[in-house]
Amino acid sequence: MKICVMTLGCKVNKYESDALIYNLRLQGYDATDKLGVADIFVINTCAVTKEAEKKSRQMIARCRKFNPKAKIFVCGCASQHNKEQFVEKGVDFVSGVAGKIKIASHLASHSKRLWALPKEYEDDMIAEPSRMRAYIKIQDGCNNFCSYCIIPYLRGRSRSRPIISILNEVALLPEDIKEIVLTGINVTDYKIDGTPALLTLLEQLDPFGKRLRLSSMEESLVSEEFVAGVHKLKNFCPHFHLSLQSGSASVLKRMNRKYTPEEFLQSVQRIRKYFPLAGITTDVIVGFPGETDDEFEETVEFIKKVKFSSLHIFQYSERTGTVASKTMKDLPASIKQKRFERLEEVKKQLQLEFFKKVKSAHVLVEEKEGDYFVGYSENYIKCYISSKEDLIGKILPVKIGKPYGDGVYAKIGG
Repeated sequence: MKICVMTLGCKVNKYESDALIYNLRLQGYDATDKLGVADIFVINTCAVTKEAEKKSRQMIARCRKFNPKAKIFVCGCASQHNKEQFVEKGVDFVSGVAGKIKIASHLASHSKRLWALPKEYEDDMIAEPSRMRAYIKIQDGCNNFCSYCIIPYLRGRSRSRPIISILNEVALLPEDIKEIVLTGINVTDYKIDGTPALLTLLEQLDPFGKRLRLSSMEESLVSEEFVAGVHKLKNFCPHFHLSLQSGSASVLKRMNRKYTPEEFLQSVQRIRKYFPLAGITTDVIVGFPGETDDEFEETVEFIKKVKFSSLHIFQYSERTGTVASKTMKDLPASIKQKRFERLEEVKKQLQLEFFKKVKSAHVLVEEKEGDYFVGYSENYIKCYISSKEDLIGKILPVKIGKPYGDGVYAKIGG
């Protein structure tokens, strides 16, 4: 029996889908993440925006084109948010965020119920890693309750994976895995016995000899102790994805973010004190309810001041059930689009400025695109390398060259 597991959304969803695929294979099923003809489709959905939820529903039709008689199972954040939108499309099985790994034991079921959100970390998943990089889930849930975000209501409160479980998974990784990415809904909130412990975890992982990355973090993590601590690690990659969302103090307050632009800037300065050429990327939401022209300009100027190495820009998407949806009026789509386009131009300029600063790097080569081998530097610059030799899986010293596509040309050599 062939089972196709399709994933929408974040790296946590991807890890959970990979774990499900691995579990299914252990039980003898032909499980894959490649969309094609299958007997059963599992759709791991996303609800972070309206568009993500729409794509989750549309995936049902895409699957049925490959096999109209196939059974369709749905799980994840979108079904947790509103399971009826999938039930009415005639799918065979619907669950939510909890118990995704249980689906492997319910292939003959026609259940349409959501399992209760766990209060403790569900430590029943191990994902089979890709060829060079392993995503390791260390945490789930979120306690922040930003006014625009539905995820804390869908994923539940923050809960951390036991450190011994993480270390055991890493110890089983094949030698050809060169990089570990720690991921979670809010990795900043990783704790051991209720005490913040992300630095402790990184210190425990460093001796494994694999490059270490954090998928994302909050400004509150970036203390002097934390940055000084990771600076001592041999294998830590100096790429910090710090979620900003807005550079306007008044907008941040309406978003229920717990910092000011000044505090965020101080965190960036701490990073650059120890890592002058760190890649510092961020998320920004444009068109948040009530965002004035002046507030948007404050964001633009702040982003220029920080000099991020890149931006992930999102147009505000109203999510039913959040504080913003209940109490704030949405802005016209035309305003959001205009501001999005403006920040895209700022993003391009900041990327070029960052590329010029970095003269050399070490790149983990992951794949080949056309005539070039492609990988990322430790500070997260996408590098295109020309070579007649197969470079995939190698970590190479390179000289950073001119901009190319969404990255730079790079030449092998220290």
